[in-house]
Amino acid sequence: MRLLVVGKLSGQLSVAVKMAMDTGAKVAHVDTPAQATDALRRGQGADLLMVDYELDIKGLIEANEREHIFITVIACGVNPDPRKAAFAITSGAKEFIPLPPDAALIAAVLAAVSDDSRPLVTNDPSMQAVLKLADQVAASDASILITGESGVGKEVMARYVHEKSRRATRPFISVNCAAIPDNLLESELFGHEKGAFTGAMARRIGKFEEADGGTLLLDEISEMDARLQAKLLRALQERVIDRVGGAKPVPVNIRVLATSNRNLTAAVKDGSFREDLLYRLNVINLAIPPLRERPADIVALSDYFAKKYSEANAIGLKPIGLEARRRLQAHPWPGNVRELENAMHRAVLLSSGSEIDAEAIRLPDGQPLNPVAPVGSDYVGRVSLAAESAARTFVGSTVAEVEQKLIIETLTHCLGNRTHAANILGISIRTLRNKLNEYSAAGISVPAPQSGASAA
Repeated sequence: MRLLVVGKLSGQLSVAVKMAMDTGAKVAHVDTPAQATDALRRGQGADLLMVDYELDIKGLIEANEREHIFITVIACGVNPDPRKAAFAITSGAKEFIPLPPDAALIAAVLAAVSDDSRPLVTNDPSMQAVLKLADQVAASDASILITGESGVGKEVMARYVHEKSRRATRPFISVNCAAIPDNLLESELFGHEKGAFTGAMARRIGKFEEADGGTLLLDEISEMDARLQAKLLRALQERVIDRVGGAKPVPVNIRVLATSNRNLTAAVKDGSFREDLLYRLNVINLAIPPLRERPADIVALSDYFAKKYSEANAIGLKPIGLEARRRLQAHPWPGNVRELENAMHRAVLLSSGSEIDAEAIRLPDGQPLNPVAPVGSDYVGRVSLAAESAARTFVGSTVAEVEQKLIIETLTHCLGNRTHAANILGISIRTLRNKLNEYSAAGISVPAPQSGASAA
């Protein structure tokens, strides 16, 4: 966790900073919002800003966003005035910490916004084999491609590799290539010079330079535009980058990891991904199995999430009942670890007995997990008939028609929630949105998010 403190370091704020450092945070300090934006623009990375609520928090956030810098802000203040605290929140701060500080509160806030607090939990032999390979190559500087379905834990694996590497004390910088529009991704990665485009008010250091000496994770690399793929290939080959609008190359010393939930070999064949870039990234491939193929991990992760969310909600830890465990292991978990985590979070909150029973573990639509069916001839026969019926449904349909039906039905099941549907389908949110836009343009009815469901 990299914390940038904004404000005069005196009295209680100094004590709060010391508490943050005691939790393992790496702390830097500036006096003013303008200095904060300038430091971030120049490449001083931060995962969180702690800002004195007497300062212009709204102006700081707006100045950062003009430079395409998006970092969570928490406000703090001595002898807090409720009106000022509320104003800080409405100005864009995500949380308020009163001073004098409380060590437990500071630790909780830092943990809530930190991506570093996600351990790699595994007991399954198939995942242990991947972990063994990761341990073997972590100390090298070889590029690694981490593949697997959406939600299996690719970024968690990337952080594990970084922490086992010789660069562990240096920055770990992650960029989600699917979440940033193509016209902004180049600047995000490589930075820009003042005046390089409208809105470029000053030089901005990109993620490549911010990660110098450490590790850069390119998450969902398959979603990167072809033009940027060429620029990335040069950066990997020559270890230099060109800022947007820059006049000379800038050397960088980084280790690159990349993730993808798509088959990149197929993407090379259809022309959407460069073959030479794939070879450059895929020196080592860590292929993470889906959760349904890791039954021992379902148990281990369920216990871990039950403990995590019991502590987070100040609820006494309950054991997971036997029938609940059976259903957890039998469920296919199309959303993988991410779906299991959400299910266990709900289960902790919904459980009313002495243990987390099967009825407390529910799907996003509120339905409990299906009971584990007995294995017998009748059961096998019904499964066979269901498979034949499904096959007949798709006979005579084109691949595009089958894809459309699958996407629409999945979205309907998810109450219109785009993010959850994309996770289940194993595609990026950008790909899903593009498909839905095509369907809407063709006059096909697309489920809208229902009340309380996210449209993200």
